[in-house]
Amino acid sequence: MTLCVTNPLQHLLSIALTSAKYPNFVRMTQPHTTTVILPGKPRLMQYFKSILRHSPLIRTFVLREIKVKYAQTYLGILWSIIQALVGLGIITLFFGYLMQIDTAPLPYPVFAFAGMMGWYYFSLVVAYSGSSLVQSQHLVQKVSFPKIIIPIAYAITGLFEFVLWTLLMLVLLLAFGQALTFKILLVPVFMLLLLFTGLGISLWLAALTVRYRDLLIIIPYIIGFGIFVTPVFFPDTMVPEAYAWLLYLNPMAGIIEGLRWCFLGVAAPAWQYVAGLIPVVVLLLTGINHFRGVEVRIPDEL
Repeated sequence: MTLCVTNPLQHLLSIALTSAKYPNFVRMTQPHTTTVILPGKPRLMQYFKSILRHSPLIRTFVLREIKVKYAQTYLGILWSIIQALVGLGIITLFFGYLMQIDTAPLPYPVFAFAGMMGWYYFSLVVAYSGSSLVQSQHLVQKVSFPKIIIPIAYAITGLFEFVLWTLLMLVLLLAFGQALTFKILLVPVFMLLLLFTGLGISLWLAALTVRYRDLLIIIPYIIGFGIFVTPVFFPDTMVPEAYAWLLYLNPMAGIIEGLRWCFLGVAAPAWQYVAGLIPVVVLLLTGINHFRGVEVRIPDEL
């Protein structure tokens, strides 16, 4: 496939910035030079160098997505706080009061929200980053650049809301009289683990949804089921010892327990949760490799 562009990076930045301001309008410039995309999988180092060379696009895409999401809304970023509080209220009513799940000595709202913020960010990355190529096909089909930048940018965009939820978590801790410790400084470590976990799955989904659009319908159901097999609303001590190994293999279980350790000062996660990092590494590395192999075909298959 042959694409004609004046300067691929400058041209794409122009398109991204224009589409952020005018979502229904994409400005195209008159081509002067020709870039020929040869078939085949690029070498790994060459691929990473190409990503680094186009890294300004990631910042552009992130700013565009944040701006578009809150554009023409009266409350702006407050909607993220409101949605989180409404969700927390429903969860607290159902699990904390009706089902009376015991989280003593911790108040149930702060216990639940530490799990919710981790799971919500993970689900946000999987849902939006996994479908990012389909949503951005107007860019993918017109300009030559590493397509993996799009799911990466979508995943990073979610960190903005995670930071807002972290601030809300601090307010909840103070409201419920919980002490803050130095462990809270380790929250960014688990935030990065969340990013890598969601991105590993998203890279596979982003590449597969180009051809298999049914996955766009299946993904929300998988996310909805996954929250009930992860200790988001309940402590991991409720899981029988005979089935504890299932939690240890669940990357999100260890990350959520790590967030509770940082925010709430509970006991550190069991060392067995390290096993959950294995699927994270495998999914991330194989996802990059698979995406690298099929990227050249993506514009034609969209």
